[in-house]
Amino acid sequence: MKHDLIALRHALHRQPELSGAEAGTAALITDALRGTAPDRLVTGLGGHGVAAVYDSGQPGPTVMFRAELDALPIPDASGVAHASQRPGLGHLCGHDGHMAILMGLAGTRPARGRMVLLFQPAEETGAGARAVLADPAFGVLRPDYAFALHNMPGLPLGAVAVAAGPASCASVGWRIALTGREAHAAFPETGQSPAPMLARLVRHLASLPANSATLCHMNMGAPAFGIAPGRAVAHVTLRSVTDDGLARLEADLAAWCAENAGGLALDISRHDHFNATLNDPEAAAHVDAARNTLGIPQAEFAFPMRPSEDFGAFSAQAKCALFFLGAGTDHPALHDPAYDFPDALIAPGQAMFRQVLAQITG
Repeated sequence: MKHDLIALRHALHRQPELSGAEAGTAALITDALRGTAPDRLVTGLGGHGVAAVYDSGQPGPTVMFRAELDALPIPDASGVAHASQRPGLGHLCGHDGHMAILMGLAGTRPARGRMVLLFQPAEETGAGARAVLADPAFGVLRPDYAFALHNMPGLPLGAVAVAAGPASCASVGWRIALTGREAHAAFPETGQSPAPMLARLVRHLASLPANSATLCHMNMGAPAFGIAPGRAVAHVTLRSVTDDGLARLEADLAAWCAENAGGLALDISRHDHFNATLNDPEAAAHVDAARNTLGIPQAEFAFPMRPSEDFGAFSAQAKCALFFLGAGTDHPALHDPAYDFPDALIAPGQAMFRQVLAQITG
């Protein structure tokens, strides 16, 4: 089985698909799940999501384990034999490995209650978890507990980090569009340039608390020397430990932009919104107990993870815990073109989920 899971991961790695376009990945997962005789198989969940239910037939809790289907618009430069065959796309966050870990649980029925394996779409954009929750088909799957893991380069290989409370940050992308009026470069005073507003915006973002705002992109005017600009766009990522903190950050920045637009037309749109992930104390305790039972080392980790993870959306429906599985202290970082999920993590990841299931339903 271990060899089959590695082969599955390599097959997934060769054919990455972007958020919202995971039809081929979902089909491969669905075909594999059918061979494990699930009691219910749900497809097209929140887009291309797939869920398999294994029912003990005895009253008890529903425990959900979740993996992600999507890849990234980054070229794969890992150099491995199973490298991406799709130019410009790569499984450079390890979702292929997360899927292989979950598939290792397929066919397992708990002593009581149900196990749900969820293969979720569109994690990288923050839209997938909320789309799954909004899908009427999720009603029959609704869990009492939900667990997910994320591999973490920089932590010792196979070590586990978990804690109650904030596990990953809330974030949102803002597209700030400014519209004034172009003018001849010799007479800029006859137009209305967004340049002063952009300069103020850059200074203001730098004055905010550390790591709460990242200026990701700016574009202004035409690539010419005879035209004073009349239009500009800035992309900014905002980040906070909590959803409430992110809401306050957004409200404050919206007020600042309105006050400093200086007569420019201002249009702000929101993108890639991620909820914060807050680990439930009981769920986190189950993860730590599983780690201890299995003799897996505990990794030191500065919670919360600054990158965002849309698994937090499930916390409104279940007792959730997201934990981190070390990918090696010298392993390439997540989203690095050279990244490749370590196959050695499939076995401990699967063992952690199995032990958590046994503790809750045994």
